[in-house]
Amino acid sequence: MTDATDLPQLYLITPTELDLLTYPDRLAACLDAIQVSCVRLSLATRDEDRIGRTADAVRAVTSERDVALVIERHVPLVARHGLDGVHLLDGARSVRQVRKDLGDDAIVGTFCGQSRHDAMTAGELNADYVSFGPVGETALDDGSRATLELFDWWSQMIEVPVVAEGALDVELIRAVSPYVDFFGIGEEIWRTDDPVATLRTMIAAMS
Repeated sequence: MTDATDLPQLYLITPTELDLLTYPDRLAACLDAIQVSCVRLSLATRDEDRIGRTADAVRAVTSERDVALVIERHVPLVARHGLDGVHLLDGARSVRQVRKDLGDDAIVGTFCGQSRHDAMTAGELNADYVSFGPVGETALDDGSRATLELFDWWSQMIEVPVVAEGALDVELIRAVSPYVDFFGIGEEIWRTDDPVATLRTMIAAMS
């Protein structure tokens, strides 16, 4: 981070499955209670119509509150649904072409796992941010984690903003907070009965 006294900003990630009858209100409650910089639409479905309807519903919430909304993967839907940009999942591989397709004003970020090389390349190709993760322990994929040492190194060497995401808890947030620009928080709050209260607890750990 450019100033060690600054707290990381919040980057909320939607559930991969959500109910349009209830989720917009849950998201709105979080955005009304806590300052959030960006929301990522992260759906597991491949149903284009369902993704589009969800994008429109979520955008209605975020635009009213002047919060950026990016979508995971689906580049053509950015312009179609008036979104602010895209979050890629393939490291640096698509950044150059997507930046060309969406233009300089769009947000283009990318998940780089634990790869310094991919992240540095993505930054050189004008990605607006990179994300590393998962930070916490998980049995998904091969179980690899983005370490504190990785975030520490990035904060000292690279100016491109970095997001920490995946299996976060209060202790991990407290440890990583001095070295990141954003925390990507999703299922950590949505699986709880009170996402706002859970988010407040996580924010408190940043300081």
